Amino acid sequence: MQAPVVLLGVGEMGGVFAHGLLRAGHAVYPVTRDMDPVEAAARYPEPALVLVTVGEKDLHPTLAHLPAAWADRVGLIQNELLPRDWEAHDLPQPTASAVWFEKKPGKAVNPIIASPAYGPNAGLLVNALDSIGIPARRVEDYEEMLFELVRKNVYILTTNIAGLETGGTTGTLWNHHRELAHQVADEIMDIQAWLTGAELERERLVAGMAEAMLADPEHGNTGRSAPARLARAIGYADEAGLEVPKLRALAKEHAAS
Repeated sequence: MQAPVVLLGVGEMGGVFAHGLLRAGHAVYPVTRDMDPVEAAARYPEPALVLVTVGEKDLHPTLAHLPAAWADRVGLIQNELLPRDWEAHDLPQPTASAVWFEKKPGKAVNPIIASPAYGPNAGLLVNALDSIGIPARRVEDYEEMLFELVRKNVYILTTNIAGLETGGTTGTLWNHHRELAHQVADEIMDIQAWLTGAELERERLVAGMAEAMLADPEHGNTGRSAPARLARAIGYADEAGLEVPKLRALAKEHAAS
């Protein structure tokens, strides 16, 4: 038996990782929102990994109350994840993954492309996903992982936000509304550059976004979170002093959506 893994959050995504971790030989200890993480840390003080799979809005409250014993064992898989998220809580480099598969209630897992993972327990996550047939790969370089996190953000924000205008699928967005996709992606990259303080490889990011769009061309663009993602992006733009005219026009047009 491998070292145990603590799971903070037991939703659809957490369930996928729990399945993979169990198949890879790890005991899994779930910590739900009704449980006290301090008590859990006293019971399991040295897990191999503390994998945070809570919803996006719960990430920072969860990290703010993370027991100190677990601080150097964290794994993060949230959408829109960037280094500033763990740096805000003075956490050392966690294991981080840009997850490229979808799991909705009552439906099978839908892999799009291989999910990259970086950090102390990247191999553990890759092995867990491989054990249940979900493609994953280990990234050794921090700058490359930053690229992968931004790439996922550009993809999800562009498809969600442009999809407010077009509806439909990622394949349709890229093949028939490419100008709009480029306009939105360019402004999202402006925001991501400000959030990361990094000089982005913009052409490579757009190519990576397009690769994912066309890997699963029937993937729907929008979901319930799309308006919130747009509002959050504009909030960042306001903070950074960025114009982002296309995002603002879409927000005005779809304010009642």
